[in-house]
Amino acid sequence: MCIRDRFLTTEQIATYQNDGLIFPIKVMPEIEAGELQRRLEQYERDSGGPIQKEWRHKVHLLFTWANEIIRNPKILDAVEDLIGPNIMCWTTNFFIKEANDPSFVSWHQDSTYWGLEPADVLTAWFAMSDAPVESGAMKFLLGSHKWDQIEHTDTFDSDNLLTRGQEISIDINEEDGIYAPLKAGEISLHHIRAAHGSAPNTTNFRRIGLAIRYIPTYVKQLKIRDSATLVRGIDEYSNFDLEPEPQEDLSVDALAAHKDATERQLATYYEGTEKAEFRP
Repeated sequence: MCIRDRFLTTEQIATYQNDGLIFPIKVMPEIEAGELQRRLEQYERDSGGPIQKEWRHKVHLLFTWANEIIRNPKILDAVEDLIGPNIMCWTTNFFIKEANDPSFVSWHQDSTYWGLEPADVLTAWFAMSDAPVESGAMKFLLGSHKWDQIEHTDTFDSDNLLTRGQEISIDINEEDGIYAPLKAGEISLHHIRAAHGSAPNTTNFRRIGLAIRYIPTYVKQLKIRDSATLVRGIDEYSNFDLEPEPQEDLSVDALAAHKDATERQLATYYEGTEKAEFRP
């Protein structure tokens, strides 16, 4: 059996355990991230506008280049150091803020409506473009991943990029948060319970981030029979239906797999509401 060298340092692992966040981690050259941005924007030109609604979710099932991102060896090595060798990608979500865009993300915990247990879940937030503070970089409360699940209030604010515009129902002092700016080709890693949010983009360029949600294979979905993509190791639990890799961008099979997966995800995100489609 081949034993893999650790990718993260002992200090980085300790930081994640203490803070629920580590950044920045470089996973590819900026020029490669720029090529990925070019491919996304080519799709947007071909489709007549910015990617939106269900097309922002589970994008690794639609595009071969997005499937390659979730399988990036450096990302997976870092994730393995934190959650073990058997890894699934539960979902991917684009968080895009246009230039001088009022869109924001309220303070929240990712775990609020996901239905995943136990909470051994992390997000690799991949910067496809530069994400400086001024562009609406994420802001975190260090150590908040040790909290229990906090009650949230749904706002359905049209400028809030979250599915339900949910915001944490406790007062948070903005000065207690720390920013996590990234350069294109870098990631941050944060825990499912870490409280975080982000402000509008006040720059003259797009801020493009792809949130990749990784789970160890023993995690369960408590709401529905869900699907996920095995990206490393083996699945000994069969808690999720396995998703296929796209063989070409937007193929008939890829579109069918994406439709099935996003319909399941819609049921988890909007449980208890009358919402029947993703926000724009």
